[in-house]
Amino acid sequence: MKKIFIAIFGSVILLSSCGRPSGSTTGGELMGMGGSGWAEPSPYGMVLVSRGSYAMGPSEVDSLWGIEANAKGVSVDAFWMDDTEITNSEYRQFVYWVRDSIIRERLADPNYGNDETFKITEDRYGEPIKPYLNWRKAIPWKRATEDEERAINSTMFTNPITGEVGVDHAQMNFKYEWFDHTEAAKRRNRLNPNERILNTDIVIDPNAIVMISKDTAYYTEEGAIVNQTITRPLSSLYDFLNTKIINVYPDTTVWVNDFNNSYNEPYMRLYFSHPGYNDYPVVGVTWEQATAFSEWRTMFYRMGMGPNSRDIEPYRLPTEGEWEYAARNGKTENKYPWDSNSTTQNDCFMANFKPGEGNYTKDGNLVTARVASYSPNRFGLYDMAGNVAEWTSTTYTEAGALNMDDLNPQYSYNAAKEDPYSIKKKVVKGGSWKDVGTFIRGDMRDSEFQNQPRSYIGFRCVRSQIGFSKAKK
Repeated sequence: MKKIFIAIFGSVILLSSCGRPSGSTTGGELMGMGGSGWAEPSPYGMVLVSRGSYAMGPSEVDSLWGIEANAKGVSVDAFWMDDTEITNSEYRQFVYWVRDSIIRERLADPNYGNDETFKITEDRYGEPIKPYLNWRKAIPWKRATEDEERAINSTMFTNPITGEVGVDHAQMNFKYEWFDHTEAAKRRNRLNPNERILNTDIVIDPNAIVMISKDTAYYTEEGAIVNQTITRPLSSLYDFLNTKIINVYPDTTVWVNDFNNSYNEPYMRLYFSHPGYNDYPVVGVTWEQATAFSEWRTMFYRMGMGPNSRDIEPYRLPTEGEWEYAARNGKTENKYPWDSNSTTQNDCFMANFKPGEGNYTKDGNLVTARVASYSPNRFGLYDMAGNVAEWTSTTYTEAGALNMDDLNPQYSYNAAKEDPYSIKKKVVKGGSWKDVGTFIRGDMRDSEFQNQPRSYIGFRCVRSQIGFSKAKK
């Protein structure tokens, strides 16, 4: 009888322990659901730009250059930023990843290699899943069978005149998807009509049909890429899932097309592909390609880091406000990344730009310079003035900061194919090797069409910091 009583008493204790709410041993005090500790690892090749405030845009009128004073006080949260511009070597990693993914697809294709092991079709329990590429299986570059060699060579191009063999640029297409959290969060786009209340005075008709626009992409039977924006009634969360297909190979012909009556053929042939230019900033990349690179970089990071990488914010292009804040050392009084308004210090040039009429070499460079050739600013960022101008995620308008909020300022518009070409411009910052000293200032802005590559525009990525950082003084 005693044993039975002890057993029953033990069961009661066990049940009450299992059913006890978390924190019930804290004497009834509200302690919160803490969870595990969090310390965000420093991303490789990036530095932390601490949060702060500054006056965004030029604060002084300059009639000589047509500069208007339109500064606006704004605040920016902390973010990680690449310490240099993305280099040719880094961008080639993206291109080769796309190439290798195409090869693996074809090695698994019955019409090519017919090797099913290049794709994973089951989970570890043997259950069927959506097939994905097996990156652990090496491509047989040296000991390929006839079918495998055919699959590998299908991504290569041989110039019929010169006989040169290289990657087939036309096939280097990257398909990616992204979920538009911003549009999904807006009240007018709520799936439940009763949740579309804007305020106490305005209520959207719950019976009204909500139309939503989304990007979709596909290949035609002939293999052509079709990217289009469709508008349809909102029916599910999948309406906020967008798809793009982007050819990622940079336009190496920009060196010829940007300059008339100029001999730049060596840059066209060698600048992106030759190892001698590995550490130089990539150019000839459109805003669309830079955005695709950011999407790939996020995916590539998560593939390597496993499930926990889902807690990390995605890589992206910086907003204009973020870029300018970082370039000006977080200080309103700074026009340049260094703490003076001169482009030289002790007779040494502080950046790669065009110091004089027709004189590109006075600063020691003719065109681009190797990244990090000049001293970093106080955040640890290199080449935030000159070398190459840089894409931002911000859509260009004449109003600039005046058109944005003062908290994490940003203006974005996802232009559809049928939209006027004039509204397909993105903000470009920092000036380049071909610009005079005025236009490499951090408070200056320029623009370019989102699908237009240039020999003087590159980019770098940022990543929002999770939590808060202590502001630097």
